[in-house]
Amino acid sequence: MQTTANVPKKMYEKRWAALALLCTAQFMVIMDTSIIGVALPAIKNDLGYTQSGLQWIFNAYVILFGGILLLGGRLSDLFGARKMFIWGFAILAAASLLAGAAWSPESLNAGRAVQGLGSALIAPAAMTLLMTTFTDPKELGKAFGFWGASAAAGGSAGVFFGGVITEWMDWRWVFYINIPIALLVLSLCKTYLLSGRKTPGKIDWKGAVLATVSLILLVYAIVSAESVGWLSAQTIGMIVIAAILFIAFIILQKTKQNPLLPLYIFKVPNLSAGNIVMGLMAAAWVPLWFFLNLYLQQILHLNAFNSGLALLPMTIMIMVVMIGFTGKLVARFGFKANLLVGLIFLTISLIMFSTVSPNGTFISSVLPASLFAALGMSLAYIPGTMAAISGAKPEETGLASGIVNTSYQIGSALGLAVIVVISSSVTRISVANGVGESQALNEGFKVAFICAAILSVVAIFIAAIKIKQSK
Repeated sequence: MQTTANVPKKMYEKRWAALALLCTAQFMVIMDTSIIGVALPAIKNDLGYTQSGLQWIFNAYVILFGGILLLGGRLSDLFGARKMFIWGFAILAAASLLAGAAWSPESLNAGRAVQGLGSALIAPAAMTLLMTTFTDPKELGKAFGFWGASAAAGGSAGVFFGGVITEWMDWRWVFYINIPIALLVLSLCKTYLLSGRKTPGKIDWKGAVLATVSLILLVYAIVSAESVGWLSAQTIGMIVIAAILFIAFIILQKTKQNPLLPLYIFKVPNLSAGNIVMGLMAAAWVPLWFFLNLYLQQILHLNAFNSGLALLPMTIMIMVVMIGFTGKLVARFGFKANLLVGLIFLTISLIMFSTVSPNGTFISSVLPASLFAALGMSLAYIPGTMAAISGAKPEETGLASGIVNTSYQIGSALGLAVIVVISSSVTRISVANGVGESQALNEGFKVAFICAAILSVVAIFIAAIKIKQSK
């Protein structure tokens, strides 16, 4: 296979080393969302968090990450993906140092928020670099397999490493661990990564502020609704303000000469439908992962470390299928067929999980359904991403990847927030009716899996009707 005019020969020969750096980026971004879970009790004791305040260690990251992804994608297009990738890692390293050295809840929350900012620059830039480095469809499918597997590995590794670090080292190292990895990546970027295409234009700062504040308010309202109430003045007020700002943003984009989000991009084949499917997929997958962890610890009474080990078969399945088979299957059957099959397997797994018992075991209640879920996500995630960005022009890949990442993050936040409220309500009602605590928790988990299955079914119908077949 010959190199293309868009990829210099020297950089083309280093494309697999470049992929290793990009997968490291994806691994770190996902790991940062899961590694701190096991460390929360130690952090609470050391820094004096309240029980309810602990959620902001997660939320501060998610709010900035989800809120700035769209701007991050646009910056990647305007200034070059490699430059934004480097800036993102530099910010992530500095923020990890701040978080690790935190002396109060406020300082740790600030460090986590800045980590989210760095990740919001890294994620769309990395995907753009991936798309521009691999120009052969077969190699691109294989590269996407490694990319997706690194995300799965990051999620599980976060749980596993978090347990190891907290038990044998110090909780601060769940943040410090990012620093040497980031410095290594930064030292290799200019050697292995393309500089990236730069699109002429200016930054639509008004649009950036409107879109970012709107998204941040929406995510903030979602993640805080469980504690303050979905019908509280705070939640409703923030959602209304977010909606008003978003409408103002859309109006501005129609009249702006160099808009942050050119609305014509939604005419790109599969982009709108692909983003809806990715949002729904996240809204089903993240609650599955969340409630599976709770079932392992609160119903099966595994400790955090053993819960991480229990998720290893799931992670291994995802990595093997994504790396070894997904790319080949997409090349053979197209992304629509694989997306549909993957979503069907994901739905089946959620239906299986909805039958879990308080007297269940790992072998009977968890392992078979978790492997179905892993197979489903392995087949659906990469084709869903490819569907959402495949029609974008080269100079629009940063924007398109920013949109799909935003859809996935907002979908995961919204899906998890809503399903947590429903599950908690079912548990409270069960307790009020005299059901034992373990049984009541289990009933809530079962309903949570059913809700996630419904979202997955909706994703199947949208994918089947709206996404165009591609081979």
